[in-house]
Parts: sequence; C-alpha cells; structure tokens
Amino acid sequence: MTRRLHPVGLDFIENAPVRLTFEAHMAAPPEEVYRALAEEVEGWPDWFGAVTLARPTRGGAGREIGLRGGIRFQETITAADAGLLRYAYRIDETNAPGVRALLEEWRLAPAGAGPGTRVRWTFAADGPAVFRLALGGARPGLGRSFRGAVRALDARLTTRRWTA
Repeated sequence: MTRRLHPVGLDFIENAPVRLTFEAHMAAPPEEVYRALAEEVEGWPDWFGAVTLARPTRGGAGREIGLRGGIRFQETITAADAGLLRYAYRIDETNAPGVRALLEEWRLAPAGAGPGTRVRWTFAADGPAVFRLALGGARPGLGRSFRGAVRALDARLTTRRWTA
C-alpha cells in the first residue's frame, strides 16, 4: 500500500524531529560527484548497495527509487544546484511504514587542503515516537550504508577517469 507523506520544504533539513548526518571524503572532484548524484540517476544501483531501482520521473523533477526489501519511493527533487553542490529530494509516496515526512540532502564541498570532495548526507524524517526511536537505532546501519556507497561511487568515478 502506498501512502502520501507530508510535503516538506528544504527547511525541514534544519528542523526535522530526526536528523541523521553522515560525512565522508572522496578522491573524486565535487563536479564529478554532483553529476553522479543529480544527473546520472539510473546509475545509483551500481554504487549504492541499498538501491535496486533509480529512475528520473516527471522530466527530471522527480525520481522513482526502489530499495532492498521492497521499499519504494516516489520523490520530488527539491534542490539540484551544481553551483552550490547541493542535491536534495523529498519523499512524496512510499510503502514504508511509520514515516510521515522524509527529506534527504547531499552537500558537497572541496576537500580543503588536497584534492577531492567532502560529502555530507543528511536524512531528515518525522513519524510517530516508535518510528523516531527505530530510526535512531538504525543510525549505525545507515552510516555503514552511506560509507559503503561513497567508497563504491569513488571507485566508480576513479575507474571512469582512468578509462576515459
């Protein structure tokens, strides 16, 4: 059964009842990472292990995402700014239980002293108390999933640069 979630805006990243933020470093430059996130949507299952389906919808204004375990999302892209290196999307419909609102944001920045990219992923959500508690408990697993995805994407982009 698909349910509609609350249509939250970008400010939800700052004021959601549950905010999980993860950071990692990649060797790839920010522009390449942004392109893989925001422009090569169909490639997500190749590097993000939890994702089984990813395709743009509504002329690129949305995405359809499938996750391992049969979870499905219909999403709206809420920020796709190559200049600010920001990519965010709101989940509009899902078959996942409990969640009332969900927004994810990817922020990229040059790594600083050396080459590469600092990647920050924020998972902002709301739901009943039991959902919020469960999400807090899921933090270690979400962190592992994020770090694995970043490593796999970095390897993919490095291979692409060497074979181009």
